[in-house]
Amino acid sequence: MDTKALIAAYYEAFNAGQTDRMMEMLHDEVEHHVNEGQIRKGKELFAEFNRHMAESYRENLTDMVIFANEAGDRAAAEFVVNGTYLKTDPGLPEAKGQTYRLPAGAFFTIRDGKIARVTTYYNLADWIAQVSA
Repeated sequence: MDTKALIAAYYEAFNAGQTDRMMEMLHDEVEHHVNEGQIRKGKELFAEFNRHMAESYRENLTDMVIFANEAGDRAAAEFVVNGTYLKTDPGLPEAKGQTYRLPAGAFFTIRDGKIARVTTYYNLADWIAQVSA
């Protein structure tokens, strides 16, 4: 599978709520660089993050554009997160089923045909303003 197809399949699995399928596309030594917080290293920490996110948020990504370098070892994606805030996340505003629409992006490193790094970016202040309105 080429890099752009790998990233597309990863996000198709995300939108389908198929986190097991997402995990299959990750390198065993995956690093998850989040917008705010510590780097998560390894598939187990990534799986824990996915379980938490599924409890607190329902999200669907649209307007997906995927880029990859010629070597196929680096990629990026730009998209819009369409979400519902389901359960209060500690340190964030109270969840009351608020909806949000947030531009976001991610950067990837590919190793051995799998995703070895996911770095996600979005504007947290924009998200807070939307769920606080």
